[in-house]
Amino acid sequence: MPSVEAGAAGPLTALTPITLQFAQKAFIVSGGRLLLVRKSASDPFHPRRWEVPGGRLEVEADLDLDDHIRREVWEEVGLKVDPGPPFHLWQWFMPDRGGPPGGQVRVVAAARRCRPVTLDATLGNQDAGDHLDGCAWVPLGEIGGYDLIPSLRPVMRAFLATAG
Repeated sequence: MPSVEAGAAGPLTALTPITLQFAQKAFIVSGGRLLLVRKSASDPFHPRRWEVPGGRLEVEADLDLDDHIRREVWEEVGLKVDPGPPFHLWQWFMPDRGGPPGGQVRVVAAARRCRPVTLDATLGNQDAGDHLDGCAWVPLGEIGGYDLIPSLRPVMRAFLATAG
């Protein structure tokens, strides 16, 4: 490969710009049921599909990773949780709507088991960007009947394999 002088355009500058973000998802179980949330019809990526609560880290606002997952769960479903350890890491790509044309966001995510401190889930705290219109406590044996967002499917398999 030919060398590139410092400051000169190199072969990587032609690649699509990628922004890296970090997310966490909360697997909250109570009484043999997992809390799922449903994306609304207005969700730009996965309308009407199901997932678990969580979201991307706000670097300036979240004090630490436990604070981050607590905030996300509170905003999306109004529950207080006790965060547990991560059990799975994965990634997905999505268009960068606020970045350069053709840019992408690479989201690296951690799935965490969380113990609920409260149980009355509500969507009243979410902001419009969450695009949620429902939540349900689903028996673990019935999760296979829910249309999950594609990137969550292998994570759900890993969770269910160890949930018994």
